[in-house]
Amino acid sequence: MPGARIAARFAAVKAEGRGALVTYVQGYDPDPATSMALLRGLPGAGADLIELGVPFSDPMADGPSVQLAGQRALRAGGTLAGVLAMARDFRREDADTPIILMGYYNPILAYGAERFCTDAAESGVDGLIVVDLPPEEADELEGPASGAGLSLIRLVAPTTDDERLPRVLAGTSGFVYYVAIAGITGTRSASREALEGEIPRVRRHTDLPIAIGFGVRTPKPSAIGFGVRTPKPSAIGFGVRPPQQAAEAARIADGAVVGSALIDTLAASLDAEGRAKPDTVRRVLDQVRALAEAVRDR
Repeated sequence: MPGARIAARFAAVKAEGRGALVTYVQGYDPDPATSMALLRGLPGAGADLIELGVPFSDPMADGPSVQLAGQRALRAGGTLAGVLAMARDFRREDADTPIILMGYYNPILAYGAERFCTDAAESGVDGLIVVDLPPEEADELEGPASGAGLSLIRLVAPTTDDERLPRVLAGTSGFVYYVAIAGITGTRSASREALEGEIPRVRRHTDLPIAIGFGVRTPKPSAIGFGVRTPKPSAIGFGVRPPQQAAEAARIADGAVVGSALIDTLAASLDAEGRAKPDTVRRVLDQVRALAEAVRDR
């Protein structure tokens, strides 16, 4: 079954009566060794699922933080093959934590879709989020991904109406990625009221878990949450910053996705030349621990 680890982790978290913490990190940022140390440390710090970014020169859906992370990763030699190698090394030590590659289609096209899906599955990858690949253009990837046991996780936006939703969801597996704001990552906010209205609308079209990203970022914890629960897993993310916001996000859905905040912490820890300091990994993992504690403190 595609994405079996993803389904198992959502089920396990639900059985614990809490939301999941989903963390995004950019592969090769700021260098291969630091990035690998961070990846290895995430589960122990409390990450339930990991989104691993593939660096790309034109990341049109990403905000400034992730764009800069991608630039650092490219300068460090980051490639799709290199990120797959990171996943492979991680999987030798961790057989349970789901890894989802997130990026753009051009590197996959250059690599070869069928070869990529085979190599990704062999590297222990569980799912793919390809942010610039609409369903009308996904035929070349859908078959190889399904055949390799990879979940192809599609994006749904507030502008995706009920007529289009079935087409978008037809080839989706693993979970649905709901883009809370029609904007770029980590730059804008989604209101609780909007999310509470939109998630049930999407659920009427799918039984898959729903992960919410791109823009839950509010200055007060009361702006999200209040214990609203839905019958299927969902995660809120990308603008979630303080731990209390992650906790509230995990209550309104079934998890919180945190990306830009972790990248900002990493960036702030680098020296003037953009190189990692001895405490870079520790600082990011300390933030993950605080987020995980908040999500688990129900």
